[in-house]
Amino acid sequence: MPISSTSATSLPSQRLYFLDWVRIIAFFLLILYHVGMYYVEWGWHVKSPHASSTIQPLMMLTSPWRLSLLFFISGVASSFMLEKIRPGQFLRSRSIRLLLPLIFGMLVVVPPQAYLEVVEKLAYAGGYGDFMQLYVHGYHGFKIEGKTLDLPTWNHLWFVAYLWVYSVLLWLWLAVKPAWFQAARTWLEQQMKGWRILVLPIAYLALVRMALLSSFPSNHGLVADWYNHASYLFVFVFGALIANSTTFWQELAAVRWLALRLVAGSWVLLIVYFDLATDDIPKWLLMAQRLVWVCMAWSAIIAACAYARQYLNFDSPARRYLTQAVFPVYILHQTYIVIMAHSLKPLALPALSEGIFLIALTALSCFLSYEIIRRVFFLRPLFGLDMGTVYKPRSLSPG
Repeated sequence: MPISSTSATSLPSQRLYFLDWVRIIAFFLLILYHVGMYYVEWGWHVKSPHASSTIQPLMMLTSPWRLSLLFFISGVASSFMLEKIRPGQFLRSRSIRLLLPLIFGMLVVVPPQAYLEVVEKLAYAGGYGDFMQLYVHGYHGFKIEGKTLDLPTWNHLWFVAYLWVYSVLLWLWLAVKPAWFQAARTWLEQQMKGWRILVLPIAYLALVRMALLSSFPSNHGLVADWYNHASYLFVFVFGALIANSTTFWQELAAVRWLALRLVAGSWVLLIVYFDLATDDIPKWLLMAQRLVWVCMAWSAIIAACAYARQYLNFDSPARRYLTQAVFPVYILHQTYIVIMAHSLKPLALPALSEGIFLIALTALSCFLSYEIIRRVFFLRPLFGLDMGTVYKPRSLSPG
């Protein structure tokens, strides 16, 4: 049976359109962020000759919270799906909508990223066909900066793999212990009021980051990625539990300004920390930095949802279009960035002009691709779209 709400007054009376807008904005921030990864000193698949620390503070503005926000919204969406369909239907739907794009992405979309990485960093001289032979056979002979390049890989599609696993765990919980889910939902709704909306999740996330990050640094490989699971699974389940609480969404208004100030203050502290940090930094200062990191991460989630609820809680043709477009755009965007960044290098453009051009080209390529994908029935499921609603252009009316 579909899960029931905890009370007659808990279920929101209308679709949470503002969460669609938050999801849209968060996914499109990925284009800016991954273009930025080409220009900063942090490791990435390809690097610009202009790479420097100049825009790293801007990158830090979204680094702590961007993916956590998407897992939170995915948890909310999963809960609403489970209100409408049986858990078994939910599992089938999630598997089709996530695993097909993941497998297709790993075989078709992602390989150009890995190919151009070995071309640029290892001067690999083989053609793309030769590389794909190595790729599909799990070649592990490419060593980059002391690490083995794992092939095949999901690169940026790790989010899809994790989301599927978390969806399976949610389904399992509902299938085995639905009463426990309802009890947890009731308890959380009672707790998430006022200052506790900020303090309690931050306390958990800080404890996890302090305890696990050093031993289990982020690897996005699913196995042994215990710090990320302890964080991302928490926000996913939090979203699933709190989704139908009208009280929670109303309470956000009271803490939104405090949350926004915490985001700004934490961002400044993180910039100062990473600018001054050395290899022999005291452990207490490292732990303080981790507290500030999660403070910014959770406060940003709350602030984004609160302000979006105030200003973006409306429907429109743009929302409906972009809600469908974001997942195909997400699947494609990083490959387009890597290919185009590599291709633009011979032009030796100034960094600012090149960056703007790269953002525009990526967005244009993604949306042109989406316009093709949504019109071709066999491409739709490969990019997470429903086969049953293939786009048909409206014909001109006579006269």
